[in-house]
Amino acid sequence: MDKCESAARDIRRDTLNRNVVARKLDLASFASVRNFAKQIEEEEDLHVLINNAAVMRCPETKTEDGFEMQFGVNYLGHFLLTNLLLDKLLASAPSRIINVSSMAYIAGKLDPEDLQSQNIPYNAKMAYCRSKMAAMLFTHELSRRLNHTGITVNAVNPGVAATDLGRHTGLHQSTISRNVLGPFFWLVVKSPEQAAQPSVYLAVSEKLEGCRGCCQPKVALLVCFPARPPCKGSTDVMKQQ
Repeated sequence: MDKCESAARDIRRDTLNRNVVARKLDLASFASVRNFAKQIEEEEDLHVLINNAAVMRCPETKTEDGFEMQFGVNYLGHFLLTNLLLDKLLASAPSRIINVSSMAYIAGKLDPEDLQSQNIPYNAKMAYCRSKMAAMLFTHELSRRLNHTGITVNAVNPGVAATDLGRHTGLHQSTISRNVLGPFFWLVVKSPEQAAQPSVYLAVSEKLEGCRGCCQPKVALLVCFPARPPCKGSTDVMKQQ
């Protein structure tokens, strides 16, 4: 919470907005998600929900409730939080739900009979891809169900950001990788502030009012275009499941 509290203080200082507060949320715990949702329900209005937090390619671990960590945090935690706050979002409409996505969803393959992938060896990379595919399918199905309610639902790809998200990937841990690939990597990577701009733009832009489904930023930071629906396993039956 220290980093969160510090960020809230910085925003209050820079904007003179005293209404910026920090709240604790652990997406690896359903109890924490429910407690957080109860706190948000006490607010007067809720117009924007950005599901941003994620873990990427971490070692095989379980959430507090026994789910594979990446699937639990990247999908189930956001799924539960969104559904708990739907009534508040509906009452506050017009509202926007934004799921921060990744192009990794393209490689994700989901088996409805084995969503936890317990019948196959754990692969950190593929587990991440599956979690992002699940989130993308959730985005499309929720958007369909909330059509004409005053709530728009979108997924947005922020691009590659210089955050701790990739700490488990092993990138640049070797001397060769660090010296040879490092300079090229930093030519395309975004700062956290830059990577956040597509989400913020989608959350507040009047130009994107009514935009629903999926939007992804082009190379230019503040340009969005409708993205294709997921192509692998994205049947209507799969989305509804």
